[in-house]
Order: sequence, then C-alpha cells, then structure tokens
Amino acid sequence: MAPEDVLSFIVVQAITGLASAASLFLIAVGLSIVFGVTRVVNFAHGSLYMLGAYLAFSFVAAFGDSFGGYLAAILLAAIVVGGLGAVMETSLLRRIYRAPELFQLLATFGVVLVVQDLTRLIWGADDLFAPRMPGLDGAIDILGHAVPEYDLFLIAVAFLVLGGLWALFRHTRFGVLVRAATEDREMVAALGIDQRWLFTGAFILGAALAGLGGALQIPRQAASLSMDLNIIVDAFVVVVVGGMGSIMGAFVAAVLIAELLAFGVVILPEITLVLIFLVMAVTLVLKPSGLFGRPEFTTAEDRRNPAPPLRAGGALNRMFWWGLLAVGVAAPLLVGDFAVVVLTEIAILALFAASLHFLLWGGGLITFGHAAYFGLGAYGSGLAVFHLSLGMAPALLLAPLAGAAGALLFGWFCVRLSGIYMAMLTLAFAQIAWSAAFQWVGFTGGDNGILGVWPSDWAADPVVFYYLAFAVCAAVIWGLRHTIFSPFGYTLRATRDSALRSAAIGVDVTRHRWLAFTLAGAAAGVAGGFFAFAKGSVFPEVLFVSTSVDGLVMVLLGGLQSLAGPILGAIVFTEIETELTRLTDLWQLCLGVLIIVLVVVLPSGLAGLSALIRRRPS
Repeated sequence: MAPEDVLSFIVVQAITGLASAASLFLIAVGLSIVFGVTRVVNFAHGSLYMLGAYLAFSFVAAFGDSFGGYLAAILLAAIVVGGLGAVMETSLLRRIYRAPELFQLLATFGVVLVVQDLTRLIWGADDLFAPRMPGLDGAIDILGHAVPEYDLFLIAVAFLVLGGLWALFRHTRFGVLVRAATEDREMVAALGIDQRWLFTGAFILGAALAGLGGALQIPRQAASLSMDLNIIVDAFVVVVVGGMGSIMGAFVAAVLIAELLAFGVVILPEITLVLIFLVMAVTLVLKPSGLFGRPEFTTAEDRRNPAPPLRAGGALNRMFWWGLLAVGVAAPLLVGDFAVVVLTEIAILALFAASLHFLLWGGGLITFGHAAYFGLGAYGSGLAVFHLSLGMAPALLLAPLAGAAGALLFGWFCVRLSGIYMAMLTLAFAQIAWSAAFQWVGFTGGDNGILGVWPSDWAADPVVFYYLAFAVCAAVIWGLRHTIFSPFGYTLRATRDSALRSAAIGVDVTRHRWLAFTLAGAAAGVAGGFFAFAKGSVFPEVLFVSTSVDGLVMVLLGGLQSLAGPILGAIVFTEIETELTRLTDLWQLCLGVLIIVLVVVLPSGLAGLSALIRRRPS
C-alpha cells in the first residue's frame, strides 16, 4: 500500500471513529454525571438512549421534512427524555439513594424491563428506519474517500456539547454545586444545599444527554429494542475508563474506545469485542479510579454500619431446610414432565444464586460479572463433550474446575479493589469471557453455540437427571452454608465488616477474599455444567451481563441477609418468569414492576417478610 493510501485510510477511519465516539460520549457523559452526583449505577441509562431514538423517529415522521424540522425533532426527543428522567428520579431513585449499589442496580434493571415492553407496545417489535437528515444526506471527499456529511455533523455536536458542559460546570451555580457534590456530597449537605433538587437536576441533564445521543443515531441506524443493552455496556466501559464522574474523562475514553473499534474492526476483527473490555480491565488494574477519576470515598457512616450478624438458626430453621429438601425429593413424583424441567432449572439456578450470595454477603464482594464462572462451567462441560467426546460424568467434573480457574485468575485482580470499582472490574472480565466465546468461532462455535450436549443414556430421563442435579446442587449449597459458619467464614465476614481492623490483627484480607472468590466460582461452575446438559446446548448468552443481573435479582428477591434468600429467590424468580411468559407477551413489564415494588417496599426480600410482619403493630 502506497504511503498516501495509508494516510487516507488512517484519516478516514479516524473520522469514522470520532463519529461513533460522538454518540458514545453523549450517553457516557450523562451516565457519568448521574453517577458522580447521585452515586447511582443507572442500568436504565441505555433505556433512555433507546427512548430518545424512538421518540426522534416519531417526531421526524411528524415534522422532519426540512433540516430545521429534523433538528427540532432531535432536540424535542432529548427534552422529552429529560422529563421522563425527572419522573424516574423523583418517583423511584429518590427512595433508594441510601440503598446499597446492588439495590440501585436492581431497581434500574426493573426500569429496563418496563421500558422494553412499553416501547414494544407503543412502536412495535420491528426495527424502525428513519430518513437521512435533509441537507446532510450527502458525502464529502476526503483524500479520495467519501465521508458522510452527517458524521462530521455528529463530531461537531460532540465538541459543542463538551464546550457547553464545560461552561455549565465552570460558570454557573448549578454546575459548581454538581462539581462539589461529585467530590463530597456530605460537604454539600452540610452547607444547607437541598440535595434533592440538585440530584433531580443532574438526572434530568444526564437523561437528556442520553436521549440526545439516541436521537442523533436514527439517521445512522434503525431504532430497535436491542439498543439499550447494546449501548449500556459500552457506556459503562467509557465511564469506567475515563473515571466515574469525570466529563473530560468520558470524552477522552469515548474517543479512545471508538477509535480502537474503528481500527480494530479492520486490522484485528477477530478480537474487536475483547479489545474494549481488555482496555477497561487493564485501566482498572493499573488505575482503579480511571484515567481522570478520583478514588472512591468511604464515609464514616459506611464504617459505622457493618452487616448484621447471620445465625445458623434453631429448630424452626432446621425444619425449613428439611421441609425444602423433602419437597425437592417428592415434587417430581407428583408433577408432569414440563414441571420436572422447571424444577431442574430451579435447582441449578438456586446453586448459582447461592454462590453469588456467598460472595455478596459472606465476603462483601460486589460483583456484576458472576455469570463468567457460570458460563465457564457450562462451556467447560460443553467443550469436553464437543471436542473431547467425553461422557456426562467426566464433563461435569470439568465444570467446577473451569469455574474455579476463571475465578482464580480474575479474582486475583478483582479482590484488590472495592465497591463500585471492583464491581466494574468483575463486569469487565465477564464481558471479556463473553466476547471470547462470541468471537472464537472455531473453538466455541461463536453465536451458533455448542449443540448436542445431552445427558448420558442412564440420565436421559428428565426425572433421573433432575434427581442428579438436585442432589449435587443441594450438596454444594450445604457446603457453602457450612463454609459460612466455619472459622474461614467468620474471618471472611470480619474482612467484610472491617478490612482495616482484620489486617491489624494479622488476617491476610486479600488471600481470604481470593479464596472466597475461587470457591464461589467453582460452585457457579457446577451450576453452569448442569445448565449445559439441561438445555442440551451452550450459547455465549450464559456469560453475558444479563445472566449476572438475573443472579442478582434472585439473591435480592429472596433476601440478602438470609441463607434461605437465594434459594427462595431462585424458586420465585423462575416460577414467575415461567408463568408470565406463558400468560402474557408483556411478561417483562410485569416482572420489572415486581422488581421495582420489591426494592422500594421490601428491601429485605422474601426471607425478611416474616420479620416485617412480626414487627407490625397488631
């Protein structure tokens, strides 16, 4: 290739990357502003982006025949989304600002489900294609290559928004207060500032920017129901790499990530997805607070509130566990084949949720990427059958080894962080695993998955396979429960409540957390192995962030402060999802509303319902 051709290639790809960075910056900077002020991990930010696209489509259809009308449609969509953000903040998020990050994530995930179905109900399930923007529907020749005019317009908008935000946060009272709240919320409260309206204003701004990002995309791509989850993970990557709460960090990281994708898709297409999450992981390992972020601040209030003690329970507790075991043994004999399949899935997911609960409550280790070890266990068994032609028994033995190996490797880095930064690093590693499974077509089958992972002949009967899965999962759950009340478990809980005091008396905090991470990974791997044989196949979705969120939903639905919580959560979640999908097409809407009500009304979960009833006055 001639030097001038190389130069033109670099310039054109750089411009393409900047155009993609523009949209990515708009949603990421909104997410960064929201987190910086409210400390809410807003999983529903992608839904606001999606709503911006759909609203812009409708407004463009109404009055977008001219450049001015099209631009007005885009701006109106952003304003409407900002208003919807205000409703979301005042009606839901304001109630859970002091809740742990997990509950905030769960509540916003409920919003995602609600918005998904409402969008489908209003606009339909088909992708919607908007016309190109009048006046910007041509191309400009740059070094012999045609560059869309709209791409240049997007770049200009991004720089305009960056300049506007800089002026807002430097030269207005609202901006100064937002910057102050980002650095020290307690100080702002001590000065007598009404944080409620400050939080609402920040959320409106963040939501409007997300809506603007989505609206600006419709000339480039169709409005679709997959936009929310597709963009939110990339937005998290940008925010974390740039530094949570940093506007300039969001801009620099958006450009970095978008340029890597623009050049990577041409130079190294087989590792494009892995590349961006690898950047996120490396950034968090080397600079946990991101390129422009500040270290996470732990307040005195946080230190004064350790988790309440967890007790083994008395006779009533033992009756519950024996009763649950008896029901598990007897149920397949009383129900049909379909119910047996559902029971098998419940047993598997109960173990997955219990392994996650072991980390969350036992070690205080916040993870958004537990699906990695569940998926590695599934792939460990599936690949053993597909490539090595092993039977079910030896393939299942590889599942916990695969899960433990992944947890051992990823955990070495993750346990050295804490709070939201640890959670984001676990998400990064999980997405690396998902990206590898998705793009390594020759080994994993890519999005076609691995098929033909069926139980051996002796376990082919659904009832037999259920009893096998139930026995193994129950044994592993018992092992996790026993570990919680062992000397190791008590020491682990001490590191959870006060890592500093634990280290002062000679406890190796990092080693205990690393071992807990590995044990939980092995247990999740067992669940993943059985899941592969239960489904007869393995697909990359078992490693995706949505699987991790499902696990969090189960744990929090059942109750984080109870050992029975994850089992109850798995039972109720699976049954609700199964029945709702059979009864209505709007099952996501119903499930989302249930999750939101749970977070607001019953934060202690189903396991805490009895205690709540006992405390009510007669």
